[in-house]
Amino acid sequence: MTDDQRPASVRFGSHSIGPAEEIFVIAEAGVNHDGDVAVAHELIDLAADTGANAVKFQTFKPEALVTSSAGTTPYQKKAGFAESQSEMLARLTLPEAAWKELRDHCEERGITFLSTPFDYDSARMLAELGVPGLKIGSGELTNTPYLSAIAEFGIPMIVSTGMGTREEIAAALDATAKAPATVLLHCVSAYPAPLEEANLRAIPALREEFGVEVGWSDHTPGAVTAIAATALGSTLLEKHITTDKTRNGPDHSASLEKEEFAHYVRSVREAHAALGDGRKRRMPSEEANASLVRRSYHAARDIAAGAIITADDVAILRPEGGLAPSALVIGKTAARPVSAGAALLGEDLL
Repeated sequence: MTDDQRPASVRFGSHSIGPAEEIFVIAEAGVNHDGDVAVAHELIDLAADTGANAVKFQTFKPEALVTSSAGTTPYQKKAGFAESQSEMLARLTLPEAAWKELRDHCEERGITFLSTPFDYDSARMLAELGVPGLKIGSGELTNTPYLSAIAEFGIPMIVSTGMGTREEIAAALDATAKAPATVLLHCVSAYPAPLEEANLRAIPALREEFGVEVGWSDHTPGAVTAIAATALGSTLLEKHITTDKTRNGPDHSASLEKEEFAHYVRSVREAHAALGDGRKRRMPSEEANASLVRRSYHAARDIAAGAIITADDVAILRPEGGLAPSALVIGKTAARPVSAGAALLGEDLL
């Protein structure tokens, strides 16, 4: 699929997501508030201050997400959460009343409010709050009944594809068919994700196969993969943020603090600006140099009117201004005298 064949940009609140648009950057606050509403507000300010387009949290009811016996993942255990998932999630849950005030804070700061719902009631609550779209986490990629139910809300969806196969992604897109638009996020669900497993070429491959916009949910260290993903056509990026990497939470160590995230946003914006439109042409910044570094025909010695031009009469030298090196000059007749060193012009020849 060529860019001309790609669908129009996806409208996402006051933003558009597409190849001709500014790359859409989501600051993933997730659960890095550690269950503290005040810290959630700090994360909104951090995201707004660093130039992100949106800040995204995670909304869930533990009892609707996990069994009481579900264990924590290896990376969560490494972060100090040895208890069950339900106990961990209970510590990371915000009260329902907090979501409206977080949305209002985002509106005050001019940044888009988003959250990933992990159950139907949470999704409905977020839709009622007016989120411009719903992000679905990688763990729900195969939960097609849930995807179909969310699609019924009639707002755009962003579906993360970590751990997924081509067949699972196709089924997920079928399940979201009733949504006005679906954007995919290529993702590697490891925290942090190894650079050598980023597999960023999946971004253009997914876009080519499924004809949708594709972004990068970035769990790798630093900004390297984000810049590469931008070059490969990613139109959306998501990266975890934190007020302090040393905080006791499952995602802090794989997140970026304020200055790091500001650098991340600047880097991807510059990378996106550098891509251009792909049409090869002389650029404005080249104009001043072009005539001085390009060559043209010049008289190597005085040439008399009526003389037949030989190879010894001319030289191809800088600057540009005379006949181009590709012009047929040898064997032509001089229409008028040409002084040695002068550019040979079209009107100098018969």
